[in-house]
Amino acid sequence: MLVGPHASRTELEDFRALLKTRPHDYIAQPTLALSTVPTFVDSGIAPRHVDLRPFVLCGADRIRVVPGGLTRVALKDGSLVVNSSQGGGTKDTWILEN
Repeated sequence: MLVGPHASRTELEDFRALLKTRPHDYIAQPTLALSTVPTFVDSGIAPRHVDLRPFVLCGADRIRVVPGGLTRVALKDGSLVVNSSQGGGTKDTWILEN
């Protein structure tokens, strides 16, 4: 995995070689501007980037967004990588009624 806008020239060159060797093993996606939330870390509370994955159910007669979801968090300072397989984690997601 490579976050292009944050990669060094060496990282880009190394990744270019991997892409040329096995292009079918990679996908590209845009870099998103993720929000940050206060997160407990070893040094105390610090901002970390997050994304929210809502759950949507599609039935024969309607589409429904269920209360809740998966909030993924980048655990490393400054990181945009929120997926757990690359060092990210999760946070509790609370849905409050009005």
